Amino acid sequence: MVGQPRRPAPVGRSRFQFPDPRDADADGLVATGGDLEPPTLLAAYRQGVFPWPIDGIDLVWWSPDPRAVLPPHGMHVSRSLARTLRRGRFRVTIDAAFDDVVAGCAEPRDDDDDTWITPAIRNAYARLHALGWAHSVEVWADGKLAGGLYGVSIGALFAAESMFHRATDASKVALVALAQHARAVGVQLVDVQMPTPHLASMGAVTMSRDDYLKALARAVASRVDFAGGRR
Repeated sequence: MVGQPRRPAPVGRSRFQFPDPRDADADGLVATGGDLEPPTLLAAYRQGVFPWPIDGIDLVWWSPDPRAVLPPHGMHVSRSLARTLRRGRFRVTIDAAFDDVVAGCAEPRDDDDDTWITPAIRNAYARLHALGWAHSVEVWADGKLAGGLYGVSIGALFAAESMFHRATDASKVALVALAQHARAVGVQLVDVQMPTPHLASMGAVTMSRDDYLKALARAVASRVDFAGGRR
């Protein structure tokens, strides 16, 4: 893998206080309102909360129960995916094309003409990337972007936000690369938010909100950064 992940720059304090995520409703809704400034987003992730716009409302904050996580040492690689990796068709980079990855994730899916990655979301995570807190994994084939993912890193937490593919297995290759990098730098907790069959096939598991919040507290207190590992 190649690329130059940036070390995170200091940010100020959020102007907003999030409610305790343990008080979320049955759907995991924690709050509405606030803003998407870097301090607010980082405060949210530190508390186990993330933004996910609905029905045209940009500022909706969630903490689902159960929570899906991808253990860095528990990645499942199928035989077919292992063959794909051995063939060397794909090239992987980190932080080489962050904006392009977010744009790929924002493309409408086959079964949905809408996207939750609004212009406001794209701009907010671009700012986090410029500050060294948001990162992307790119997968290339024949010199073109074939897939990737992006997310936010705080200490030993990587909170994956979205992924996409334009070639078969490209998003799976991105997940494998993320797990490899997580192990290499000391990331302990890879949050993938909501369980899906696709993620489960790659080794994702679920944990209760309480257990997630305990693991999160340990992760964000660890002196690890996505760019340089343990400090």
